[in-house]
Amino acid sequence: MELNRMMDHTILKADTPKSEVLRIIEEAKKYHFYSVCINPVWVSLAAEELKGEPVSVCTVIGFPLGASTTATKAFETEDAIKNGADEIDMVISIGQLKSGDYEAVQNDIAGVVAAAKDRALVKVILETCLLTDEEIVKACELAKAAGADFVKTSTGFSTGGADVNDVRLMRETVGPEMGVKASGGIHNEAQALAMVEAGASRLGTSASVAIISGANGTGY
Repeated sequence: MELNRMMDHTILKADTPKSEVLRIIEEAKKYHFYSVCINPVWVSLAAEELKGEPVSVCTVIGFPLGASTTATKAFETEDAIKNGADEIDMVISIGQLKSGDYEAVQNDIAGVVAAAKDRALVKVILETCLLTDEEIVKACELAKAAGADFVKTSTGFSTGGADVNDVRLMRETVGPEMGVKASGGIHNEAQALAMVEAGASRLGTSASVAIISGANGTGY
C-alpha cells in the first residue's frame, strides 16, 4: 500500500497565506501525494503550479457549513473546475438532513454532481460529528443515489474529525463501488492506517509529511 497516494494534502484555514499554499504544493510534488486540497481562491494557482505533475487539484464547496443554496454550490463548482479543479469536496446541507428533508439533500448533491459531470470527481462531506449513525447511513445513501463518487467524514472545522467507527459505517453503507475519505484529526501513521483498515480509500490531512515520515503531526 502506498499511503502517500491515498492522501489529499490539505490546507484550508482562513488565514492561510500564499506562501503556505505554495509550500503544500511543493510538498505534494516531492512526496507524490494524490492531491492538494485548498480553498477555491487558490485553485488557479495550484493548477498552474501542478501542470504536468501527477498531483490533482482538490477544492471545497459550500465550505464549511454546507448551508449555501444548491445554485450557489453548483456555481462554485463550475467556477472551480474552470479554474483547474480536478476534485470537488462539497458539504451537504446538514440542517436539511437533520430535518428529514431528504429530497432536498439529494437534489443538493445532485446539483453539484451535474455541474461537475465528466470533468471532476465529487466527494460529499457529511460532517459526521454532527450526525447520528442513522443520519450517517441516510446521508451515504443520498450521496450514492445522487451519483457522487465519494463520501467524506468531516470538514475538520466542526466539533470533531474522522472517527474509525464512522468510516467503517460509511464503507458498509456505500459498498465497494464508492470512495470513502477520512479527514480531520489524522495526525500520525497509526491513525491513518486505522482509517484505511476501517475502509477509507482516501485521507485528508495537513500532517501528510509527518505521517509518511513516521512523525506525529498537528493540524487539519
